[in-house]
Amino acid sequence: MNRKVLYISYDGMTDPLGQSQVIPYLQGLAKHGHEITILSCEKKDRYQQNSILISDLLKKSNIKWNPIFYHKSPPVLSSLWDLFQLYRQARKLIARENCNLLHCRSYIPSLVGLHFSRSRKIPFLFDMRGFWADERVDGKLWNLKHPLYRVIYNFFKRREADFLQESFCTVSLTHAAKKEMANWPSAKGARIEVIPCCADLDFFSEENVNQAAKLKLESELAIPGKIIIYLGSLGTWYMLEEMLDCFQAILEKSKEYYFLFLTPDNPQIVFELAEKKGIPRERLFVRKASRQEVPSYLSLATLGLFFIRPSYSKMSSSPTKLAELLGMGVPVIANAKVGDADQFFQQYQVGTLLSDFSESSYEEAARQIVQIERLNKQEIRRAALEYFSLRNGIEAYKMIYETCPR
Repeated sequence: MNRKVLYISYDGMTDPLGQSQVIPYLQGLAKHGHEITILSCEKKDRYQQNSILISDLLKKSNIKWNPIFYHKSPPVLSSLWDLFQLYRQARKLIARENCNLLHCRSYIPSLVGLHFSRSRKIPFLFDMRGFWADERVDGKLWNLKHPLYRVIYNFFKRREADFLQESFCTVSLTHAAKKEMANWPSAKGARIEVIPCCADLDFFSEENVNQAAKLKLESELAIPGKIIIYLGSLGTWYMLEEMLDCFQAILEKSKEYYFLFLTPDNPQIVFELAEKKGIPRERLFVRKASRQEVPSYLSLATLGLFFIRPSYSKMSSSPTKLAELLGMGVPVIANAKVGDADQFFQQYQVGTLLSDFSESSYEEAARQIVQIERLNKQEIRRAALEYFSLRNGIEAYKMIYETCPR
């Protein structure tokens, strides 16, 4: 049965995340005949830059898009205002499009989904994405010693229980999170399916890279050695200081490596911290890149490096950057105790995991680096195709849609 879906997202479609982790899935589901309307919260600067591109892209896939603007401040009140806007727009869209399934990405959209599931008897899908309330605490965004944040945290934990019990299905990014939820009374009897953060591996493929553009990029960068690459934003969860410490250990082993950060963040964040550590500036490169440019940059890399701060909530995390790097055949140095990483790296020969952030672990990674470089690129890509293929992700969502109660 084809569905008339209202997809509600607090992340913007003009954000990099929306372009990598929302739109490709919905395009695939639309090809299967599902009628999809997106309701998303857009950041004004990114909307101004990318709205025409995204609008055209969605129209070609017969996906309707209803953006509203995201508000960052003042804290709490801005989120309440955004939530009110989502309620108001969702009510209009449900009536206009005759929606019979609400697909809610993370917790704030699921407040909307829960409301209309109760009031209109429309089934909703709790696309969990992670332990959001616990992530806010672990990331030091909510201090539970503050009475207001303690109230907010407890509110979302109660609603989390409602989402699990009243959605027709919950999507978890990791098996580790699903296993943990099996111990929660709030998840008793809940249907939980695991779909990791997938990547479009036709797009993230060496075959997709224009060789002339690659040579031009190589010439522009003029990096005179092997490239270690970091992909994505910095801050909160991504451990810049520890990544630089690991890079420093690699440099002490061999002077042929350079560190390229592909990030939208301020380059000075990288350069200032590296200077404090005595890492020569000429060893570091920081660039911004559009989604279309990312595969060309990754094709230049010898290996990828990223660390994510391990915590209770991060067992629910599936880093998109891992799928994208492996799709390009790039081996990876990462850290253990995040999502399903430990099991994945045991199953597939795609790089190495650091057990901790000690000097000895960095030195061990540096000793292994030649061995890591020699890993077969085709085998690395095969691992990505088996585990992180967008096609598999779309098929998993299609199955969930088709088993949704009428």
